[in-house]
Amino acid sequence: MAASASEKRLPSAKRIRLDCFFFCTIMSVESNIVSYANDLNAQTASDRADRIAHIKLSHCVLPLATPVSDAKVLTGRQKPMTEIAFIFCEIQAQSGASGIGFGYSKRAGGPGLFAHAQEIAPAALGEDANDIAKLWTKLMWTGASMGRSGMTSQAISPFDVALWDMKAKRAGLPLAKLLGAHRDSVLCYNTSGGFLHTPLDQVLKNVEISRASGIGGIKLKVGHPDLKVDIQRVSSVRKLLGDGFPLMVDANQQWDRISATRACRALEEYDLTWIEEPLDAMDFEGHGQLAQRFDTPIATGEMLTSFNEHAQLIEAGTDFIQPDAPRVGGISPFLQIMQLADYKGRMLAPHFAMEIHLHLSAAYPRESWLEHFEWLAPLFNEQLTLKNGRMHLPNRPGLGFTLSEQALAWTRSSVEFGKRP
Repeated sequence: MAASASEKRLPSAKRIRLDCFFFCTIMSVESNIVSYANDLNAQTASDRADRIAHIKLSHCVLPLATPVSDAKVLTGRQKPMTEIAFIFCEIQAQSGASGIGFGYSKRAGGPGLFAHAQEIAPAALGEDANDIAKLWTKLMWTGASMGRSGMTSQAISPFDVALWDMKAKRAGLPLAKLLGAHRDSVLCYNTSGGFLHTPLDQVLKNVEISRASGIGGIKLKVGHPDLKVDIQRVSSVRKLLGDGFPLMVDANQQWDRISATRACRALEEYDLTWIEEPLDAMDFEGHGQLAQRFDTPIATGEMLTSFNEHAQLIEAGTDFIQPDAPRVGGISPFLQIMQLADYKGRMLAPHFAMEIHLHLSAAYPRESWLEHFEWLAPLFNEQLTLKNGRMHLPNRPGLGFTLSEQALAWTRSSVEFGKRP
């Protein structure tokens, strides 16, 4: 509105107030009578929902050329691992937007995981693919009579991961960027070259290969029935690496509290980044006590399958937590675990599945470690970038991977729900 001649003659402060009077026609809000502003023609969020139209579940089995043994095999608790079962979930919404996720099981459990996923899949059809939290809760309650952890939560993971992949793809961002990344690369260590079934001379060769390939840390399996064997292997690798290079060990739950105390004491001199799973996975108190007693940090958590279990572990005081997104129910509960862990000052080193955990580790406020396993590489068309001790985020949207022809060749069964858009 143009100012009149008389208005122009007013001092600037008064002129501002007068202009405000002309533009602000409502001088007060009625505070004694109830009224409602209601636009019945406006489009709501529900009207714009992109509902899930089609779901494909696949049971894929990845064979291992050499049977793998850790301490659980040497103590007779398990047989060598010869294969890994994967459950892939491909979801399409009505708009054509799509996402892919996976869960897995080592040794037994693959067929059961696939069966449970099939039972809960119909519950997701017709739901808004953007409502990930709502869908997670619905799928959990669909199978709640089986409990809220274990296979029940693990069967939800392929769906939850696929929905997060879809959401990041919609935004045109890598998942880490959608979540709010703190860094573009993550410290990365190798595990696959240091299993107990591997002779020491080959372990040392694997260490040299890993360092030459740009790895940032080395992890050895320990927990041999004879502690002297563990010490010999750790000492040899430390000598080869030299002082300062990150070295971790993993006992795979094979010590009781007394044995763990003795082993941790014997390992103190090797400047380890952490000692992993020295006790049974459910002994939260024991892990916390070891963390308080020794300078070497204690790590555990990979075998836990719910947020509640991780909350107990975090409260107990272990130094590093090692959640596994496919085991805890997907990315949604993993994010809850991250929030509590950061609040309590815990370090993060997720277990396995680096294709998912790279993004989550990059979004953790504290510097994290990523576990490198090349075993999954044949399943995907894309590969990750490792250099200078760190794994780098891809610039592809979502998780950044698609299933390869080899994955299809290893697929034993597939089931589809709904109709493709």
